[in-house]
Amino acid sequence: MSGVDYLFLDSGTGGLPYMMELKKLLPQASCVYVGDTIHFPYGEREIEDIRQLSIELTARCTEKFNPKVIVIACNTISVSSLDVLRKNFSVPFVGTVPAIKLAASLTKNNCIGLLATRHTVNDSYTEDLIAKFAKNCTVVRRGDAELVSFIEHNLFTASYEERCNAVTPAVNFFRQHGADSIVLACTHFIHLQNEFQDVAGNQIQVIDSRDGVARQAVRVLSELKKEKPELFDSTESVPVDKAVYVTGLRSKQDEAEYRSWCARSNVPFMGCLEASSIH
Repeated sequence: MSGVDYLFLDSGTGGLPYMMELKKLLPQASCVYVGDTIHFPYGEREIEDIRQLSIELTARCTEKFNPKVIVIACNTISVSSLDVLRKNFSVPFVGTVPAIKLAASLTKNNCIGLLATRHTVNDSYTEDLIAKFAKNCTVVRRGDAELVSFIEHNLFTASYEERCNAVTPAVNFFRQHGADSIVLACTHFIHLQNEFQDVAGNQIQVIDSRDGVARQAVRVLSELKKEKPELFDSTESVPVDKAVYVTGLRSKQDEAEYRSWCARSNVPFMGCLEASSIH
């Protein structure tokens, strides 16, 4: 099978908006998304466990889909494992990391809220980003595993009111600490970007990394075409535009979540990775 252009990897539904953002910029790109749902959530695991799971998932997916570029659509995997993945695989990677640099350039009172998983808010990579780009800012941090779980298991069947109620504790936390911006540093949270902004109001800006990651992914593929044109010479057509897989489904509700998002987004849901194939 001719390889797909992009493989998106995450622990669950979080990275789906990144795939859709890239398709806006590069509609002709072939994309496959895989959520490692059987091991969700990554953000509460120890770093060595995250790295090992990431290597195993990448190995399975590169063998199956032969991607030209891999987008790690997960902040937790990116900050903990991107260096290890690059050492173990020859495929170019694009990571997603907290948009601290962007937030530091936009804040008016130099107080930034960082909303992520427990691992990401405490990771040394995050510390380095703050030291490099936001050393003159106060960065208020919140790890919110409960909200990640809500998004993974309830998002697409929840009402607008329920979604707003889910983000309200985090918004209030940052408001009480004086933050004028909130960085959504777990890709899951981006599904609720509109709800975050509605609850936060005009005094707090909600920031994510979708645009920057998608543009970097486009640049990487463009550079690869120049460096290795033979990868793009195949006359065999790629039998996929975009598709979503998972590594396991723990409940009927989880399956309904994925099917609901895919139906709304006009993306085929292919089911479990080992039981499925691209048609």
